[in-house]
Amino acid sequence: MQIGMVGLGRMGINLAQNMADHRYEVIGYDRLPGSVQEAENHGIRGAYSLAELVGKLEGQSRVLWLMVPAGNPVDETIAELTGLLKSRDIIIDGGNSHFKDTLRRYAELKSLGIDFVDVGTSGGIKGARHGACAMIGAEDDVFHFLEPLFKAITVNNGYLHTGEPGSGHYVKMVHNGIEYGMMQAIGEGFSLLQKSRFKLDYREVARVWNNGSVIRSWLMELVREAFAKDPDLAGIKGVVHSSGEGLWTVQEALELEVPVPVIASSLFSRYRSLQEDSFAAKVVAALRNEFGGHAVEKVKPGE
Repeated sequence: MQIGMVGLGRMGINLAQNMADHRYEVIGYDRLPGSVQEAENHGIRGAYSLAELVGKLEGQSRVLWLMVPAGNPVDETIAELTGLLKSRDIIIDGGNSHFKDTLRRYAELKSLGIDFVDVGTSGGIKGARHGACAMIGAEDDVFHFLEPLFKAITVNNGYLHTGEPGSGHYVKMVHNGIEYGMMQAIGEGFSLLQKSRFKLDYREVARVWNNGSVIRSWLMELVREAFAKDPDLAGIKGVVHSSGEGLWTVQEALELEVPVPVIASSLFSRYRSLQEDSFAAKVVAALRNEFGGHAVEKVKPGE
């Protein structure tokens, strides 16, 4: 099977390489020619326009996997693709789109005979490269057609057909809301340790917590790696940006009248981090950098 990968950023290029490792022929496109060239250096066939990309794909159901930022970039990409695709072609949105946008896009593409699949992709950069976790919203026949691909690029038991289109992004949205709360709790815990009377090695605390304790997790492993690089996180500002999913989770909870105080509090803590520095925010910023390569704001000399 051929896969057209649209978007060769941190996640896209790693997913493309993951697919290629499993003997899928990947053709990659990005609006930045340098990203296409980098993909070609990794053995991925390159395309320098969407028209060129689609033209290189063969078969009755051509597959386009989008890894572009949520919002207008997805709509703009789909709008250009619809003039190039035919009935029974498949567009997969593997980014963090709002599920309501996904429902709209599914209906619009369905009217054109084009299948649309939403994949909530988790596991960060390392997961994209070596085995992701995927939450998949799709019609049954489309899912079964694509299932070998999902099985190949995910960890063991790491993919789920969540149901109808839109459900994959919905489940991933809630997943990210939970992630907000978990990271905030870790950050606050280390903040308390930092303020205590004891001189503690945070890296070693993270190590022991991650071996046999109730709170052992990949996030605890990642925070240990962050402390290994910078024992006091002195080089990182406690600024934690919000990429949208936590807000969407809280908005959905308000609409459904479901109490989510921990997730809501963690979202507000991110907003607060934009106004004042805190050790908890430093920990959360470091965690986001470790698992997703999200940018951190460095402390400048003299600050």
